[in-house]
Amino acid sequence: MQGPIIPLPLSDWTAAASDASAIEALEAGRVLYFPQLAFALQPDEKSLLRPDLLDPKVRNISLDGQGFVKGVAGDAALQARVAAMVGRFRQQAIGLVHGLLPGYTPHLRLAPTSFRPTRVEMRAQSWRADDRRLHVDAFPSRPNHGERILRVFANIHPDGAPRTWRVGEPFEDVARRFLPRARRYSPLQARLLHRLGVTKALRSEYDHLMLQLHDGMKSDLAYQQDAPQLTMPFAAGSAWVCFSDQTPHAVMSGQFMLEQTLHLPADRQYNPQASPLAILTRLAGHPLV
Repeated sequence: MQGPIIPLPLSDWTAAASDASAIEALEAGRVLYFPQLAFALQPDEKSLLRPDLLDPKVRNISLDGQGFVKGVAGDAALQARVAAMVGRFRQQAIGLVHGLLPGYTPHLRLAPTSFRPTRVEMRAQSWRADDRRLHVDAFPSRPNHGERILRVFANIHPDGAPRTWRVGEPFEDVARRFLPRARRYSPLQARLLHRLGVTKALRSEYDHLMLQLHDGMKSDLAYQQDAPQLTMPFAAGSAWVCFSDQTPHAVMSGQFMLEQTLHLPADRQYNPQASPLAILTRLAGHPLV
């Protein structure tokens, strides 16, 4: 049986080609790892790799679809340099996904691109926000009704430090473990949260269950320690891709990472029955959206 990490020998962002076995692994919740796929910094960009580049009021630097950068502690010239670097990564990440997963291309929705210059180990967070605990991605204020969260990561640490993850068990195993503990979904509560502006859209039962999995995993310290998992140091100069709503993961250490998020309707996967929406619907025994 395949492990959770699938190494692939790609060294050129523009040379990715569709591979049926890689697609199947990705849609099963595994991580596609490209140990030789480096995002090359331009000479004047190396000075951007410093933690004080980040505005202390935000968690990450981000570039939106219109090219506006947020979170940079500096003047307009510095912001423009950061935007250029992050924007170039965006184009390479999108090109990688289009090459690997051409069937997704017409259906992808672009989300902001982020640059994370701070050390993971230095973050002070609540247990619910602590990404050093195994979790699948689900966001309280942003219901997505089953839309997939596809992410491309690149470790650009200049001194060779890895970005270390823990990668957990298959999604269906997580669901079978934590669904029996889940609180019942309340349509009335969902409407109230939306009316009060707590959620940006109406929270579906799917979104409710995903939050229950996310919180259940993070709050269970025995699970964090004893669950099936692999510790994976993603090397500096490497890239990796996964569906972060399906791959249980925890970010234990690292600094200087670029990340691109893309959204995909679950029914536009190569195998829609492998999606978290399909798995949770089957386990619940009724439609969730």
